[in-house]
Amino acid sequence: MIGGAVGDALGYPVEFLSLDEIRETYGEKGIQEPVCEEATGKALVSDDTQTLAFTMDGLLWADRKAKEKGIYAYTPCIFYAYQKWLYTQTGHFAEKSYEFLLQGEILKWEELFARRTPGESILQALAGSINGKYGTMRNPINNSKGYNTVARVAPVGLYFYEDPRKAFKIGCESAAITHGHPTAYLTAGFFAHLISMIIQGISLERAAEVSVKNLSLHKHSEESVGALKRAMELAGSDAPEEKAIASLGEGWTAEEAMAIALYAALKHPEDYETALRTVVNQSGNSDGTGAICGNLLGAYLGTLEIPYRWMQNVELSELMSIGADRLLAAVMD
Repeated sequence: MIGGAVGDALGYPVEFLSLDEIRETYGEKGIQEPVCEEATGKALVSDDTQTLAFTMDGLLWADRKAKEKGIYAYTPCIFYAYQKWLYTQTGHFAEKSYEFLLQGEILKWEELFARRTPGESILQALAGSINGKYGTMRNPINNSKGYNTVARVAPVGLYFYEDPRKAFKIGCESAAITHGHPTAYLTAGFFAHLISMIIQGISLERAAEVSVKNLSLHKHSEESVGALKRAMELAGSDAPEEKAIASLGEGWTAEEAMAIALYAALKHPEDYETALRTVVNQSGNSDGTGAICGNLLGAYLGTLEIPYRWMQNVELSELMSIGADRLLAAVMD
């Protein structure tokens, strides 16, 4: 969770810049360190880390309901958690009946109320989800395949690390709440599955292979599978990194963002700093790919391999740590 926040913060200042513009601003090597605000001394995160925090919140709520009442409602609880995020961004829920959510502990974190270029698809989908109804794979709410589905789903892989198939299922369902294109929710399911396998101790390369194979068993997965296989092939080749990333796209859609992040992680599996600098210095979605790659290598390497100077200055790093600890404690309880 912290690895994702750090990657998000590293890429956030250059999210909408071309590679040439990044180099013009930060030097020939591009951006190398998270940029801290003068007012707070913190490197800001985007809506990707914000929505990931609410995924954690929804899972923890669902876990409590399961243990107290025997009711397993992971996806509904994640939906209601996303309604809390909608409230932080707009000042209201989709309908007044959701106002009971104002009691949530997570809403005490002021940083979550900052607007950090949230995607219109997710805002519109949540604003239109009334009477407890939201997007599902059978009844898609739109045809969006935006990358945020992947950027917010890592907690699902952490919580279900003992059951990768369940991680895939809940990853897909939680993504479909706001994004109805199969590529969006299937790629999210893939990432949750991948995270769960890595936390089990499986090597990054092997986990990627198994997770792609699992993804390929599902209808409408061809676009995602193709992008991920290209990323894996490029990571094993001598292709220049800049050209390899450009060939995978700009990262604004789920499969492109996941492919770029996976490429950088496989290219530098033991070097968090190099992988993150590689993934954010590109002409595209720097913060989204940075967040996903950071989640991936954070799970694989652990926090000891993330530069302390980066972690200590990143916004919401404390919340990420608290949330991750609570998720693991919930699983082990």
